[in-house]
Amino acid sequence: MDGAGWWATSSPSPPGSSSWPSAWSRCCACACLPLRAPPGPGRPFRSRATGPYAEGVRTRILTLALAASSLLVLAGCAGGSGDASPEPTTPPAADGCGYVAGGGAAREVTPPPAEPTVTGELTAVLETSVGAIPMTLDADRVPCTVGSFVSLAEQSYYADTPCHRLTTAQIFVLQCGDPSGTGRGGPGYSYRDELDGTETYPAGTVAMANTGRPDTNGSQFFLVYEDSELPPSYTVFGQLAPEGLEVVRAIAAAGAEGGAPDGAPATPVTITGVTVG
Repeated sequence: MDGAGWWATSSPSPPGSSSWPSAWSRCCACACLPLRAPPGPGRPFRSRATGPYAEGVRTRILTLALAASSLLVLAGCAGGSGDASPEPTTPPAADGCGYVAGGGAAREVTPPPAEPTVTGELTAVLETSVGAIPMTLDADRVPCTVGSFVSLAEQSYYADTPCHRLTTAQIFVLQCGDPSGTGRGGPGYSYRDELDGTETYPAGTVAMANTGRPDTNGSQFFLVYEDSELPPSYTVFGQLAPEGLEVVRAIAAAGAEGGAPDGAPATPVTITGVTVG
């Protein structure tokens, strides 16, 4: 995967629906997160009309819905949406991180070393056009993810990068990390998931977006501003500081453009730089 977007091509499969087509997740060129839970037990599509005409209407609605959803996904970039609920993997051991080149880069950078070079708890600050968003990063738990994020930050990859997606219904996240602002961009490499299957996404979580397939992390990430129910398919690598969470909640309070539940933030947000230390 070359990035992580979620709003043009990829997104996690809806909670509690591992068999539901991944088109229901929203992909941004390469990173995914689900838009909302699809019909499931107790939540069927319903129509008040009956008869042949109604059947035609239902068919058209389903066709249009699937076509529209295929344009979305909490995506990252590189390849298609694939299975949005991959089997958990364990953090890398002696074999290193294995950053795999692939796809075009939204901004040219050098991949980080295969062997993790960061350890412990790190402090990072997203400097943005609407205020600073401080967070802590857990390099001991997810060394490859934190190593990639730190490397991209040190190479100014995130400078002048918009946060391109905000969701305000059922899933509550602000998605950032694509310099192109389309949700389709990435760093020109992808790397493995660092999951143990216990991941949850309460308010304050910082996690990677992906294409919906295993091991497709890139540069796109999302900030959770209210508790969100997602499958444990997104590598959690940090936690927002209370003051950072408040900044994200203020962005979310203004909603998405046009009042939509999913789209570009109504209040434009641009990352001007990232400091780690």
